[in-house]
Amino acid sequence: MKLLTVTIPCYNSENYMEKCVDSLLAGGEDVELLIVDDGSSDRTAEIADNYAEKYPSIVRAIHKENGGHGSAVNTGMENATGLFFKVVDSDDWVKESEYRKILEVLRKAAGGETALDMLISNFVYEKQGEKKNKVMRYRHALPENEIFTWKQVKHFHKGQYILMHSVIFRTKLLQECGLKLPENTFYVDNLFVFEPLPYVRNMYYMDVNFYRYYIGREGQSVNETIMISRIDQQIKVNKIMVDYMAENRQKLKGNRKMRNYMINYLEIITTVSSILLIRGGTEEHLQKKKELWNYIKQKDKVLYMRLRYGILGNSMNLPGKGGRKISIEGYRICQRFFKFN
Repeated sequence: MKLLTVTIPCYNSENYMEKCVDSLLAGGEDVELLIVDDGSSDRTAEIADNYAEKYPSIVRAIHKENGGHGSAVNTGMENATGLFFKVVDSDDWVKESEYRKILEVLRKAAGGETALDMLISNFVYEKQGEKKNKVMRYRHALPENEIFTWKQVKHFHKGQYILMHSVIFRTKLLQECGLKLPENTFYVDNLFVFEPLPYVRNMYYMDVNFYRYYIGREGQSVNETIMISRIDQQIKVNKIMVDYMAENRQKLKGNRKMRNYMINYLEIITTVSSILLIRGGTEEHLQKKKELWNYIKQKDKVLYMRLRYGILGNSMNLPGKGGRKISIEGYRICQRFFKFN
């Protein structure tokens, strides 16, 4: 059995996927790389096959019909043989020195008495044109270099959250919790780091800048204009997260810190949905914003009150043009600080 499976979802990635795969090959025989070609029409499939032929004990190329990012991640989870599971997008890469440190911790965890459910590390916003890149780190919220539980988790700052880039899950945990991401939908990475959390007991945080998250490629899904054009998919993911909280209310009750973290994360996602709808600017966009908040209210009134009257939720719902101006200015501040695209 491999120590770590890394799934690399690829769609028309010929121009940048080799940098990603080459960075991951440094893991050697401990690692299984699944290059999932999601129905590409360029040379992606050929490049994937070349890697599989050159590194047959490390790389597997999987070809499938186009189903979107979530579908490619699902395929990776279904085919994973590694003890742990990681997703690395094809336009991103990892830093070799930090990669080796992480593999060493996973090796020790694999032989330990306590099952490690989730390893967390930092990621770096590699934003095109920026002289200094922002690092998302968690040293003030999480104990370092030790196994810990939700009880030891401290306060996360607003805007400090665990993304797909931050995590390595135990593979069986993902399979046992029944995670299946929606197909043909963008922004499902939010579900990947949300739905498994009630099943996570033991965590480990390393303050290393492992994952390099590239921002600035033309046509990238986190580009603001593209996000507004795909707002229905953002809303779909937002509603799935609301449904999950409402349907698992009893399961979440016993773990206050985990529940608070999940609510705060949902607050951020709902803020993003709201601000993009405000930025969209049409009557249709504003109506969709109203419908989203009504949906939350109908699903779970307690959850609605937490989201609506929190700091972010309140600023997203100030009345009139003046209120919308304040909301947009707040978003611009976040944009500058967190390097949103």
